[in-house]
Formats: sequence, structure tokens, C-alpha cells
Amino acid sequence: MNSPGTMDALVLHGIGDARFEKVPIPDPGVGEVRVRIGFCGVCGSDLPRVFEKGTYSFPTVCGHEFAGTIEAIGQEVTDFRVGDRVAVFPLLWCGKCPACEEGKYVQCLDYDYLGSRCDGAFAEYVTAPTQNLVRVPDHVSLEEAAMTEPAAVALHAVRRGGGTSIGETVAIFGAGPIGLMVAQWTRALGASQVILFDVQKEKIEQAKKIGFELTFNAAEKDPVERTLELTDGHGADLAIEGAGVPTTMVQALTVARRGGRVVLMGNPSKDVTLPASLISQVMRREVQIFGTWNSDYSAYGNHDDWGDVLLAMEEGVLDLKPLITHKVALSEAFETLKRMREQQGFFSKVLVHP
Repeated sequence: MNSPGTMDALVLHGIGDARFEKVPIPDPGVGEVRVRIGFCGVCGSDLPRVFEKGTYSFPTVCGHEFAGTIEAIGQEVTDFRVGDRVAVFPLLWCGKCPACEEGKYVQCLDYDYLGSRCDGAFAEYVTAPTQNLVRVPDHVSLEEAAMTEPAAVALHAVRRGGGTSIGETVAIFGAGPIGLMVAQWTRALGASQVILFDVQKEKIEQAKKIGFELTFNAAEKDPVERTLELTDGHGADLAIEGAGVPTTMVQALTVARRGGRVVLMGNPSKDVTLPASLISQVMRREVQIFGTWNSDYSAYGNHDDWGDVLLAMEEGVLDLKPLITHKVALSEAFETLKRMREQQGFFSKVLVHP
């Protein structure tokens, strides 16, 4: 199959060097499709990837949170058609290692990744294997579907921590987009109290606007004291750290009650030092600590985080539209990324469209 020419893309040529330019439209290979991008979300990891750390090689097209419409199909594709709307699981697993043989793709030992290790969706088109595609329900918009990946990451974090139920208190550190998605999941799963902490006024206001009244400024009062006050001194059943800074990691471990659970979700910004007294408390309280990364995905249509996210969107259990603060054209994406990095204004979920 011959590509019909060139497409617009935001191409990262080096750290801090992203250019809006024309590149060849990719051809779908055997078992692949070409997806016309509807929307691609900006992930918090995209900012350090573009401005500080770079990608695994250059040039690279970033962007891994996306949904779109199938525009062309490759050979041996029988289960999808042109015009199908899809979300795309961005991790391309090897299929050969022990983790892949167990269906634990996020633990793959030799994976590729759309948007960081190979070209992603800050472009008009991207190609992907059909095994990575999930159909978008009719009543779910492409804007919402583009947030399937972070919503699945949020759900996976909650599940890693054992979920939650009626009578439990959840404390969430960080009220960014994924923190608010975590909050929606814990509320939907029945948590009696969902407490959020952040230091940015606009994030606190946004959280309260979508119904999370127990959202507090961590700079005004110690989150540990606040949580103890709201739980009669017992602490949180589940604490989820989503900011990735040393202070909130220490606080998340400190607020966990006896037998409580702590999930480390935020990418650490620097080394974390834990006081011996805190480690002793964690041991004595028998707190369970869980790491989380990415989300569970099944290539065979089995129960997984991705399917649950899209079903929750379709049924109105998960409402992510209020998290969208910006929709920007691909040609304006780099300027928007720079404003986000320099904190010129308030940004929650930003969606890029070709």
C-alpha cells in the first residue's frame, strides 16, 4: 500500500527542539491499521520528555494518549474496518518474554512504545497493530476516548491498592488530571470519603467544582493533620501518591491507618529520604505499599482496565469532560507545551487535534 503523501507532525529533533513539519504518512504493515488522529492528550510525562530527558532516539513524534478513526488497513486485517473509531493501547509488547506469555504486557522485557520509543500521535496519522485497538462505544466522543489511557492508569492504581468500598477513606496527593480520575474511580467504587490535596489554587477549585468538596491546600494545613481530623484519628484506608515529590510521598505513608494501603503512582522528581521513625511506624502499622505503572490490557477482549474505562464512560460513571481545559491545534502544540512547562496559566487536561 502506498501512502498518499505527507502529513503534519510535531517532530522532536532533540531536547527542547520540536518542529511542526511535514513528514511521510506511515503505511500500515501486516496486521496493522493507520489511524487518523482525532485527539491526543498531553501527558505529564510529555513535558520532561520534550524539554529535559528526550526520547530514546531522534527524531521522534511524541504523544501516547489518543483516539481516532481507522483510515486504512494493512494485509491480514479482518476484525476492523475503515471508519471504525478506536482508542489505542500505546505499549507494543514483544510477545516472546515470560511476562507476555502470561498476558502481563506492561511487564514486557523488550517493549516498544508509541510516542517515546517510536512515533506517536502528535501527528495527523499513526499506525498500530490491531491487537492494540479498542473500539470506542457510539456514545463516547473522541475527546473522551483520547483520555482512555490516563483513566486506565488511574483505575489500575486504585486496583493495585486493593480497590475501595463503603466505609473507607481515600487520601489522594495531587489533584492533576490523573489524580482527579483516581478520585472519580474511588467515588464510583463506593469510598465514603475522598480527600484530595494539592498546592495549586486552580486545581483545588477544579476538584471542588466537579464534586470533591474535601479538597484542601496542602500549603495551608498539614495533610496528615487534616486526614486524622476527618477520620477520628485513624488515618486513611487507602492513600495514593500522585504528585511524585518527596514531601507527598512521606505524607502518603504517614496518613495510612493500621493495615492501610499506600500506592506510589507519581513519577518521582528526586530522591526520597524516609525518616527511621516513619519506617518504624509503617512496619508497626503493617502498612501495605504498592507500586503501579501503566494499566492492564488484554489483546483477547478479556476483562481489563481499558474496557472498563470505556464502559464507564459510556454509562456515565466516569465523566472526564470537565477535566478538559484546552483543545489546541497541532500547529500550536509546541507553544502550548512551553506555556505548560513555564506554568503560564492553568492547564488540566490538554487535547491536541490535527
